[in-house]
Amino acid sequence: MSMNDHQHHPAGKITLHGDGLGAASPDMVEKRAREIALIAERDPDEFSDADWDQARRELLGDQNSNAPEETDDNAEVVEEWNVVASSNGHRAPRIEDDENVGEQLVTDGIEEAAHDQMLEARREELQQEG
Repeated sequence: MSMNDHQHHPAGKITLHGDGLGAASPDMVEKRAREIALIAERDPDEFSDADWDQARRELLGDQNSNAPEETDDNAEVVEEWNVVASSNGHRAPRIEDDENVGEQLVTDGIEEAAHDQMLEARREELQQEG
C-alpha cells in the first residue's frame, strides 16, 4: 500500500505526526518530499519533482488556482464600478460533504501512521545494511 492509494482531502492535512499542522511551510514540504524519496528507496537528498508534488498535495491538499495570470493587458483598471447593493442577499445552502471533520481526522491519522511505519521500516533497513 502506498500513500497514493488513499484519497486526500482537498483542504490538506489537519495534523502531522500527531501534532496540529497549521500552515505547512516550504521546509515541511521539503522534509516530507525527502521522506517520500527515502520510502521509495532513493536518496532523500535527491528527491524528485514528483516527490515534491506528492508532499505538497499531502500537506496542503488540492491547490487548484483558477485565477487568470496577471499580464500588462489585463492588469490596468479601465474604470471603477459604482457598486450599490440592490438586494439583502440570502443564506447559501449548506454543502454536505462526504466526509465530516472527524472522518477526515481518522483518515489522515491512518495515512500518517502508514507513512511513519514505511519511513521507520526503511530507516531500519538502511541501519541493518550499515
